Amino acid sequence: MSFLRCSVKHPSIVLIDAVTTLRELKQIHAQLIYGCLATDPHLCGQFIAAVALRNPTNLEYSIRVLDQCKSPTLFALNSLIRVHSKGPSPHSGFHFYRRILSSSDNLRPDNYTFNFLVRTCAALPGGGLGSSVHCAVIRHGFEQDPHIQSGLIFMYAEMGCLGSCHRLFSDISCPDVVCRTAMVSACARCGDIEFAKQVFDQMSERDPIAWNAMISGYTQRGKSRDALELFHLMQLEGVRVNEVSIVSVLSACSHLGALDHGRWAHAYIERNRLKITLTLGTALIDMYAKCGDTRKAIEVFWDMKERNVYTWSSALNGLAMNGAGEACLELFSLMKDDGIVPNEVTFVSVLRACSVIGLVNEGIKHFEDMKKVYGIEPQLEHYGCMVDLYGRAGQLTEALEFINKMPIEPHTAAWGALLNACKIHKNMEIGKLASRNIVELEAKNHGAYVQLSNLYAVNKNWDSVGYVREMMKSLGVRKLPGCSVLEVDGGVHEFFAGDHRTQPMSEEIKVMLDEISRRLKLAGYVANTEPVLFDIEDEEKEDTLSLHSEKVAIAFGLISLREGVPIRIVKNLRVCWDCHEVTKMISRTFAREIIVRDRNRFHHFKGGQCSCRDYW
Repeated sequence: MSFLRCSVKHPSIVLIDAVTTLRELKQIHAQLIYGCLATDPHLCGQFIAAVALRNPTNLEYSIRVLDQCKSPTLFALNSLIRVHSKGPSPHSGFHFYRRILSSSDNLRPDNYTFNFLVRTCAALPGGGLGSSVHCAVIRHGFEQDPHIQSGLIFMYAEMGCLGSCHRLFSDISCPDVVCRTAMVSACARCGDIEFAKQVFDQMSERDPIAWNAMISGYTQRGKSRDALELFHLMQLEGVRVNEVSIVSVLSACSHLGALDHGRWAHAYIERNRLKITLTLGTALIDMYAKCGDTRKAIEVFWDMKERNVYTWSSALNGLAMNGAGEACLELFSLMKDDGIVPNEVTFVSVLRACSVIGLVNEGIKHFEDMKKVYGIEPQLEHYGCMVDLYGRAGQLTEALEFINKMPIEPHTAAWGALLNACKIHKNMEIGKLASRNIVELEAKNHGAYVQLSNLYAVNKNWDSVGYVREMMKSLGVRKLPGCSVLEVDGGVHEFFAGDHRTQPMSEEIKVMLDEISRRLKLAGYVANTEPVLFDIEDEEKEDTLSLHSEKVAIAFGLISLREGVPIRIVKNLRVCWDCHEVTKMISRTFAREIIVRDRNRFHHFKGGQCSCRDYW
């Protein structure tokens, strides 16, 4: 009978759904008091719950009404736990749980109580009292409630306790779709993507949350191709796509540099009239920027009706990484004029922009302004940008002094930026120092060994090259194989260094590589074999260089993409000097725009020129 009374609302209470001001709320409350209805514990409970849940800005008022109620109902107390679990102070929900336990009416917590308390714990940093609430669930006999089971799995996932998620899930004899979805989300979030996929595949019924969890999990674990394939399967099965799905897909496109997929996702947004929220708009900007289409990224940016510091920072980062340093600094000025206060992410982009165009003094000023003007303490990434700024300008001594004066322990990125600058400017002594420091910090950092070997190779010190290689073998350090990714007609293709024979069009690729070699030699190309780490004959070195992954990918792109379509490549390593020069020549001799995103930056090749200003 009590459930029936709670479910049928008084007409005055129904009006709360449309109430927007505290004054209107008080008028409704006055009507209840005038009609002698405010003393009815059930109606009072409905009023408290309606105010708290439908009008959370007036939460304090509902609590004051509760405090005046002699016998608050379990429904009212549960409602306040629920609303706090979703609010900025979830820990306050435990106050109402204690009121249930200490109630003079012998109230007992029910399944709703614990469902909301578990949500509360999931919202607390580190899980808060999660284990204690789990014990209370068992003590009160609700451990078999499917909603609470799902909530507990979600709670332990938020706490990072994947083992507890597995134990809970294995104890459930017949998990329902909600429980399986919670387990998929938990495993995807915590990195156990294989088990998440196993549970996902066993689900006879999948809701959008399960699909989104798997796509997001793949994206976060760097399995972007799997994320896009699953998204296409989601489309084929007619599952409704929402903002969460699209954001994950755009993130996967950003990682792969899959512009065609990203354009399709953007078209889907427009076709289905999805609202361009701050999150979705920022994801679109990031996707276009990381796929090398800065014009479209900035177009999306200016089309957004609302922009916050993250949106501005994403646009700034896109310009900086694509070599448009001047445009980045201009946009930064507009950002400040618009009253947007920059954050630490913003300054990473600003410092990179200064580095790209060689504005050392301006970069120093922005670095100093971080703390003096905006109260932002520089982080490791900012220090790394400053070392890169000095290094690009050839100020290696200043870069080393900057590292030595850092108030925090220098990290591998700072030493790595210095080591790369030493290779470009052929400074062996500082380069060896930088390499030693990287190895001390990360004994198996293959990049440090490779860069040091390159330094020795530049000076034709083959004995030292051999020594470094033997050191790598003895320590078990392996050079990461070069891999380049290219999107053609919606398909994403991977190419590894020296391994074009496994490709479906291997013969055509070999013919194109030979044609590229022939044309480049006619144009006067001579291979720069310094980056090759082996003391072998120059002819063999040329063969090794010709099969670098980006060159194989370019050959495939020339075969597969129609004339006039830019070749867009994403590489996992830094592009070597020879490949850089070869790509410039290919862009001229084949009249083709080529865009390469390597581990550090974008290189836009067109007409024999590169956007990176030939800094290496």
